[in-house]
Amino acid sequence: MKQLIIFIPLLIVMGQGCGAAEANTLMQKRQQMVNEEIERRGIKDQHVLDAMRKVKRHLFVPDDLQDSAYDDRPLPIGYGQTISQPYIVAFMTEAGKIEPDDRVLEIGTGSGYQAAVLGEMAKEVYTIEILKPLAENSRQRLDRLGYRNIKVKHGDGYKGWPQYAPYDCIIVTAAPPELPKELLKQLKVGGRMVIPVGSFFQDLYLITRTDAGYQKKVLLPVRFVPMVHPSIPDK
Repeated sequence: MKQLIIFIPLLIVMGQGCGAAEANTLMQKRQQMVNEEIERRGIKDQHVLDAMRKVKRHLFVPDDLQDSAYDDRPLPIGYGQTISQPYIVAFMTEAGKIEPDDRVLEIGTGSGYQAAVLGEMAKEVYTIEILKPLAENSRQRLDRLGYRNIKVKHGDGYKGWPQYAPYDCIIVTAAPPELPKELLKQLKVGGRMVIPVGSFFQDLYLITRTDAGYQKKVLLPVRFVPMVHPSIPDK
């Protein structure tokens, strides 16, 4: 009996050690990703870098892709959608110039990764997903991870979320063929929108609302999934 009593605690300790080792390995991969693929490539905003180091991307990808979670590339998340390349997430977030008191709208929740990064930086984040299963999964995931400042909605991203407008920043993670007029209206004066635009050939734009209208700046060529525009009821 004594041998049995001693043996069981040893198994428990070993299991805890394996879990800690795996968590440490993932943390090292995340730090390496930020250092080599994001900071080294020109992202300078320390708040963005801190958020990218904190948010655990492996929790936002399917279980069978966790070993690839910290590769700097998009990964499939089901329903024909992807989680964006980490560098692009960081680039778009930096371009949005997020401030701690900002109210941010995201179009295209996906798995919730970009929303989590925004949630580390902004006061309020409102994110819309057209695919109901993704919206529900992301809502549960973000709630489980403790993001009380993020609200998820299943709805049509072209309509935005006028209930909480105007927004300091709008981040769009799917590409419409042209700038959505309703989203432009929901920017406050001085607000920024970061959005890919185009069909086969796409460019990432920074749109800034001014007293006189909108300033447009092309940032870089990109490739995003198309932003769809079905008729679904707002919820």
